[in-house]
Amino acid sequence: MKKVIVIYKSRYGFTKKYAHWIAQELGAELMEAGKIRASDLQNYDVIIYGGGLYAGGVNGFSLISKSFQSLADKSLYLFTVGAADVSDEKNINSIRSSLSKVLSVEMESKMNIFHFRGGIDYPRLSFIHRIMMSMMVKTIRKKPESELSNEEKIMLATYGQVVDFTSISAISDMIDQIKTGT
Repeated sequence: MKKVIVIYKSRYGFTKKYAHWIAQELGAELMEAGKIRASDLQNYDVIIYGGGLYAGGVNGFSLISKSFQSLADKSLYLFTVGAADVSDEKNINSIRSSLSKVLSVEMESKMNIFHFRGGIDYPRLSFIHRIMMSMMVKTIRKKPESELSNEEKIMLATYGQVVDFTSISAISDMIDQIKTGT
């Protein structure tokens, strides 16, 4: 039986929710990124890391990236969580483009990467995130209605509220891949 761990770094709780679901489905150990050392990861066969997307990077991913060479013989999975609609190919391409700037070519080829949709909890946003969202909404409001994407319409309709797009069914492809080892 392979030893599996799910590690996560969550700022607003959406990544934590996915991490719990994944660990539960796999019967895996679950650990917050700040509570484990990279050297501890040698004890596992399958390492799954989840983090929110922020400014093109993955929250807390340095735990894996700094020790990647010593983990390269493991089965490695990365899941990202963000507010963007991951059923939209443009969003996936944008996420992948951002990740290619922070992941080495070797990391990208070795890691199995998945993207899940999280949400936004406006009342809990940090000051900087509130300012960024406010600026984004002001920019979107200047667009003619006919030019708004569905995602932009949803953003305007839900601005200032708690919006949760998480879905346990989103993890099924990842779970299947891990269980079958493909």
